[in-house]
Amino acid sequence: MRPLELRPAAVRRSTSRRALLAGSVGNLVEWYEFGVYGCLATVIAANFFTPDASGAGGSGGAEALVATYASFALAFFFRPVGAVLFGRLGDRVGRRPTLIAVVCLMTLATATIGLLPTRAAIGSAAPWLLTLLRILQGLSAGGEFGGAVALMTEYAPVGRRGLHGAWQSFTVALGLLTGAGTAATLASTLPAEALHAWGWRIPFLLALPLGAVALWLRTALEEPPGAAPPRSTAAGPPVEAVQTVGARELSRAVVLGIGRIMGWSAAGYTFLVVLPSYLQTALGASLREALLATALANAGFAASILPAGALSDRIGRRPVMMCGALGVVVLALPLLHLLQSPGASPWARAGAVLLAGALVGLLAGPGPAMLAEMFPRKVRCTGLGLAYALANAVFSGCAGLVITALIARTGDTAVPAYYAAGACALSCPALLTLRGRDHREPLR
Repeated sequence: MRPLELRPAAVRRSTSRRALLAGSVGNLVEWYEFGVYGCLATVIAANFFTPDASGAGGSGGAEALVATYASFALAFFFRPVGAVLFGRLGDRVGRRPTLIAVVCLMTLATATIGLLPTRAAIGSAAPWLLTLLRILQGLSAGGEFGGAVALMTEYAPVGRRGLHGAWQSFTVALGLLTGAGTAATLASTLPAEALHAWGWRIPFLLALPLGAVALWLRTALEEPPGAAPPRSTAAGPPVEAVQTVGARELSRAVVLGIGRIMGWSAAGYTFLVVLPSYLQTALGASLREALLATALANAGFAASILPAGALSDRIGRRPVMMCGALGVVVLALPLLHLLQSPGASPWARAGAVLLAGALVGLLAGPGPAMLAEMFPRKVRCTGLGLAYALANAVFSGCAGLVITALIARTGDTAVPAYYAAGACALSCPALLTLRGRDHREPLR
């Protein structure tokens, strides 16, 4: 095997753990914010996308919620730009400086949202400032995934690449769960007026201490073995030549990667982020009930990720991810009908959202390692980051906007199930192209 895989003396177990922690904690900060934004979408809509902060009810409230999700989607469409910008930096300069830059940008942008004046204070400038900060978050998030996954998988011991990559998804779950839990705690302890007036700012400001911990861990990090920045030689820059010659192959790999994770992207955001506002606007649930359901879905998601990643190291990425995709195709509509049923018990509904989250975890556990295995080291940050960013821009960033708009137009409350199941069905042919021994081969 290649030195990158064996690493008998180059990487001690403590160093591998440190890299795992440094890569993971930035993801937690990023997805904590996305969880907070999704859970407090109705409150944000009332403060930034309506002329007053009286609430997000009625037709005007529905329009404000669509505008809130449009801002959410716009940030996702800047992720591919961030993936290319920071991905090239990670491939050329190194993983460490890239990961430091993206966590600083994400932390500052998130904390600044907590300081923004609302529309009631400064008028129409408020939603534009919010959208600008969402764009900065999108840029940093686009660079975060590629750098973090490259770091984790390149440091992974032999036969544990799936488990190490799964920690990226696990900290996504922790971030979403922490965001949902923080929002639920505030909704439970603060009066509704206080939550709308100032309480919504607290979760965004909490990104500062989280980001400081991530920065401390990443500044103490070293470059992975074999991932030192390339140096020019008398024969010219070899990396540039490889990237130029392999541009078509890289493009094909990115497109295939998008196909393999589109179901993960769509189902993940449908069940884990869009759920709170959907339950409120479509099913009439209270904010507290909606946030509790979201916390349960994220708990199911978190519980299945690491076992799925470890299992994929034993039996391969394809069977585990296919099980998750087909599970969503078959069960999305029955689970949604169970949530809609007035006669369903609270325990049955809790089981439904837990199972929905767990199915997404079967996709998210092996997913990062699967993407890392598709690209050579010299373009790994750029390639896997771009595939992930484009899939999320189209199938995650638009999820709230598309689902909310279609429900408003058609009146069909089963739209979320159709959206998640349809994307997973389209993803299955791409997942079938995975080879049985990809997980056992050394990284290129």
